Amino acid sequence: MTITLITGANKGLGFEAARRLADAGHTVYAAARDAERGRVAAEKLGARFVQLDVTDDASVAAAADLVRAESGHLDVLINNAGIAGVGKLGERIGEITGDDLQKTFQTNTFGPVRVTNAFLPLLLTAESPVIVNVSSGLGSVTVCADPERIESRVVTLDYNASKAALVMVTAQYAKAFPGIRVNVVDPGYTATDLNGHSGPQTIEEGAEILVRMATIGADGPTGGFFDRHGTVPW
Repeated sequence: MTITLITGANKGLGFEAARRLADAGHTVYAAARDAERGRVAAEKLGARFVQLDVTDDASVAAAADLVRAESGHLDVLINNAGIAGVGKLGERIGEITGDDLQKTFQTNTFGPVRVTNAFLPLLLTAESPVIVNVSSGLGSVTVCADPERIESRVVTLDYNASKAALVMVTAQYAKAFPGIRVNVVDPGYTATDLNGHSGPQTIEEGAEILVRMATIGADGPTGGFFDRHGTVPW
């Protein structure tokens, strides 16, 4: 059984992944920015709550200190917290400012880097450490260029760019830390708050790949991009 921390675990994919891992007997730290919502979620899950704002260095450091004090190490980190961006689509991307892009990247790209670096010392003391970064099919250049895929019809500058950058972030950590299984996943178009529950997939279907990649062994893949059907092209 592992000690696992999931960011953005108070709802959606993070909550469902935490539920499934906790039900399987893993020790789960349900991390959330909002303390009240996070505590309620953790109680429902039978998980341990830790307050963690992925955009705040002090919050991330405090979360790492708490896990270190309570558990001594971390086996699995799931960087799930994310935002939809500023919502300027299609021709409106011409209105997006550098500050808009910065805000989206702060959560979706810089957040996983910030959290990963804070928890690296705890991961490196684990027997078979794993990092799972949650991206999107919208972060795949190949998928977005395929006219047969719905992603090719979504023109969202800040969100897509932040999720594409996270794929490269994952590849670089996998190269730098060969002792850690570092992968990035696409949950698919899942009905969550992020998209106004418009996705055709259920939360259970979307969370499947998060849980699967969180529970790979030391012989599992690293530096890859996966969805529940297999490998995602970059």
